[in-house]
Amino acid sequence: MRTAMITGGPVSGNGGNTKVQTSRSPSADTPLKGFERPLAAMLARAVQKGRLAVAFPSGGTRSFGDGAAPHVEITLKDAGAVRAVYLDPALKFAEMYMDGRLDFGGEGIDGFIALAKINGARRFATGPAAAITAWRIANRLWRRYMARETARRNVAHHYDLDEKLFRLFLDADLQYSCAYFEIPGMSLEDAQRAKKRHIAAKMMLEPGDQGRRVLDIGCGWGGMALYLAQNCGADVTGITLSTEQRRVAAARATEQSLSDRVRFELKDYRDVAGPFDRLVSIGMFEHVGPQNFDAYFKAARRLMADDGVFVLHSIGRAKPNLSDPPFVEKYIFPNGHIPALSETLKAIERAGLLVKDIEILTFHYADTLKHWRQRFHANRAEVLKLYDERFFRMWDLYLATSEMSFRHGKLYNFQIQLVKQQSTSRPTRGYMAVAEEALRKADAH
Repeated sequence: MRTAMITGGPVSGNGGNTKVQTSRSPSADTPLKGFERPLAAMLARAVQKGRLAVAFPSGGTRSFGDGAAPHVEITLKDAGAVRAVYLDPALKFAEMYMDGRLDFGGEGIDGFIALAKINGARRFATGPAAAITAWRIANRLWRRYMARETARRNVAHHYDLDEKLFRLFLDADLQYSCAYFEIPGMSLEDAQRAKKRHIAAKMMLEPGDQGRRVLDIGCGWGGMALYLAQNCGADVTGITLSTEQRRVAAARATEQSLSDRVRFELKDYRDVAGPFDRLVSIGMFEHVGPQNFDAYFKAARRLMADDGVFVLHSIGRAKPNLSDPPFVEKYIFPNGHIPALSETLKAIERAGLLVKDIEILTFHYADTLKHWRQRFHANRAEVLKLYDERFFRMWDLYLATSEMSFRHGKLYNFQIQLVKQQSTSRPTRGYMAVAEEALRKADAH
């Protein structure tokens, strides 16, 4: 078994070197000890809705909230876990669970995340946690102004994990972004295929558009680039900062006999030479960072032909934020930034690009993540052959937190169509449906 590159080494179920205390049968009458008392006080302030029952290592139990759903149970296994959660709940709830020093019962992880959402995660950041949160924000703002080699390292942290891991929960085309459930009850494979059709139509591409030069910024494992080459006859260049993704994408192009029309390069978008007839970026903009928004859209404008079209697909949030959840920042996407539509549009305007279409996708990513998590759990034994139990818990928490954020929080996906010239625009959106139908017929063959 290989230990995950992002956990820093194998970790035993109780955190490696922490002795888990054996407590007597829990009781609401048992006095709390040490940091159990201030933690209970903090939870009493934070949890006003729902029900949270906590079993402490001293043997005491306490319940918080109004008794409504969701009903969540937590067992803290040692005094060190109690202290850690009290001092830094935003990170330590996750880390103690990953280390096996905290377990969820009742409605489990999903219920706990929903509980935090409906009560407001900031309610947990009181006392010492407030100072830690302020420090994290200041540190993140400083780190945003990073060198390109740091950006490449951040990408490698997540996307250079073993290809086999992603094949255990993604669709066969390795689409690692929001699917498009145009019809309720669609399979993940059909919804991801619908996403590619939907985006291709917005790019003003359809079968028979032979030779269109396309740049795929942040091409992943090559699925969209291969689709555009095969179904639209496009000549596609895909760029990524992940050596693993480039390797897999290039191998797929060879397997599908598309190497003459699709190439994949390990390259930063700022180093690409154009022009291209079409640009597309799916799930990459979240790694750009607000300090680079102007450079990103100015590069896009430079790379576009005069009659070019650029479709940007990204996760979005309700308003700009100063920091991401510390668990996600530390373990999943270092220096990632989910953009608000408002800050994105300002940068587009400064670059001199014209916005011609915006679509908000609500719940589509929540449903995508639900499919991924179900497959992840179904393949638990195979995941554990690649990584350890701590990694499984970490990745499960990542998928669950993400799903709940799209289902109960303020996250969504947006797709923006951009052009350089007004004359490139179409008077109505009807052309999209026509192109999607043509692509649907091509998919059937």
